[in-house]
Amino acid sequence: MVRATPPAHPTTNVSPAPLPSHPTTGTAPFPAHPVTDANPAHPGTDTTSITAPTDPATGASPTALPVLPPPPPPSVSPGPIGSPLPELPHPTRRFLARATIVTASLSIAAALLGLVRDQSLARLFGAGRDTDAFLVAWTVPEFAATLLIEDGLAFALIPAFSRALARRAQGAPGDPVRALVAGTLPRLTLSFAAVGALLALTAPQFVGVLAPGLPDPGLAVDCTRLTATCVLSFGLAGYSSAVLRAHRRFLAPAAIYIAYNVGIVTAMYALGTRWGVRSAAFGVAAGGCLMVLVQLPSLVRELRRRAGRPDAGAVAATQPMDVRLLATVLLFALCRQSQVLIERFLASGLPAGAISHLNYAQKVAQIPMTLSMMLCTVTFPVVARALADGDTERARDRVERDLALAARLVLLGTAAVVACAPQLIGLLFQRGAFTAGDTAATAAVMRVYALGLLGQTLTGVLVRSYFSAGRVTWYPLAAMAAGIAVTSGVGVWTLGPWGVTGIAAANATGITLSAVLLLAGVRRRGVPIRTGAVLRGLGRPLCAAGAAAAAGAVAAGLCPAPLTGLAAGGATVAVVSVLLGLGPDVRGPVSALRSVRTHTVRLAHAVFR
Repeated sequence: MVRATPPAHPTTNVSPAPLPSHPTTGTAPFPAHPVTDANPAHPGTDTTSITAPTDPATGASPTALPVLPPPPPPSVSPGPIGSPLPELPHPTRRFLARATIVTASLSIAAALLGLVRDQSLARLFGAGRDTDAFLVAWTVPEFAATLLIEDGLAFALIPAFSRALARRAQGAPGDPVRALVAGTLPRLTLSFAAVGALLALTAPQFVGVLAPGLPDPGLAVDCTRLTATCVLSFGLAGYSSAVLRAHRRFLAPAAIYIAYNVGIVTAMYALGTRWGVRSAAFGVAAGGCLMVLVQLPSLVRELRRRAGRPDAGAVAATQPMDVRLLATVLLFALCRQSQVLIERFLASGLPAGAISHLNYAQKVAQIPMTLSMMLCTVTFPVVARALADGDTERARDRVERDLALAARLVLLGTAAVVACAPQLIGLLFQRGAFTAGDTAATAAVMRVYALGLLGQTLTGVLVRSYFSAGRVTWYPLAAMAAGIAVTSGVGVWTLGPWGVTGIAAANATGITLSAVLLLAGVRRRGVPIRTGAVLRGLGRPLCAAGAAAAAGAVAAGLCPAPLTGLAAGGATVAVVSVLLGLGPDVRGPVSALRSVRTHTVRLAHAVFR
């Protein structure tokens, strides 16, 4: 598991590496609660060291000095092992880097397994009425993942648990974290179960509304009743993920989609001969259970780790969750996910293949956005805890760094996607029934769709700033609704002359408007970032990305083979974006090499800081 403390516990898998004991840049102030490490050589004593995180104001590096362990606070009842463990210190640069690498690595592995899942579905059941029925039922886990795991529920739960951790660090009676679990988990579990049961009972009506022209609605109803179970399993998985991330444990939450896809693939191959495509729906149900089980040991261990016990009065006083807060985060996530429904609705009236071209283009183009958001997955609990501690400046600095780094990464990926779109689509999909004409059409759509990737990324980063304090705000929903309205209007207007390319342009326009509105309102309604400085920081990367995309497209077009074209275009994009993105005084090869080195160092500093 990923923790921001020294490896005092054998269950910690990823932890910050120890820092030198004689820093040359000075010392930083000590935290309120020192981190203790038990000395294995002398079980009856503790060898305690204070590990102070780097001070963002002075840049001072940490130091370690042996001191005696402090007595437990009088307001916290000691547990059976003697004294409560210290609360989490501020995360270090090394911790954030390692946690981001773990999250990104497991997310990439899950994406590869998702590709295996899709290929297995096509291999076993082809592309016909059976798979159409399953894909209608697949809408349920698609929306459940967004609402209960990725965006919606996490925006409400992580700030709530961050506040509980802050209260526990301040010596609140009992255990505020366990009290919050006792006051919220049973009620939310009943809600998840009720919604899942209602969806299973109304599956015929659900299928009739979503796909009225389906040739075999009975099969789709059966699959929907199986996938309806993921409302409960995804809800519990999202709850567990939020608790663990608030405690700065990221390994188990990042592994849930690996377990999910393993469950689907295994079920299809084990039961496909007897159950047909229903085996894939059963795999969704089994995979949802695996998402919970893979996190359960870490969750139980983390809740038992603290010595404080929940006070009966605190549990009784704990509210399940602010209904308005849940409404805002869930409606925002639902509104954002509705982009897919709008695009498919508009494309349904176009010639055959339009929906497929848009779908393939989105899957490939969104890869840079997904990778650029990995750091924000790690730092969202950090921002929420800073606001819970009342440290607005630390939260602001973290959000500004996240915006700068995520924007640079997604712009670099956008330049590569625009430059090498035909080569990417050709290598990934051009085989069998997917012809060269499909490659050209999908590449054209992907280039237009990629223009909205910066807006997608900024929206994902900024909305976390609005909900990180755990306060009710309807502004993000209004900004997203405005973007959806523009997407619909522009899509209808451009559908006739541009076809599916017009839908992609509408998507880019709408999400960019949402990002602009969120950026304009974050200072008053979210974390008070310096909006002007953020906008000025985007100027040079935008220009660099445009020039890199143009140069990369020329380089890729000079090579007839897709693989060599992709290599040439990608290398050109990387070099041009580095040289133009930083170092305006580049002169000659030596200065260019120095600029590359400076760029690498600054990017590393942005990640590790």
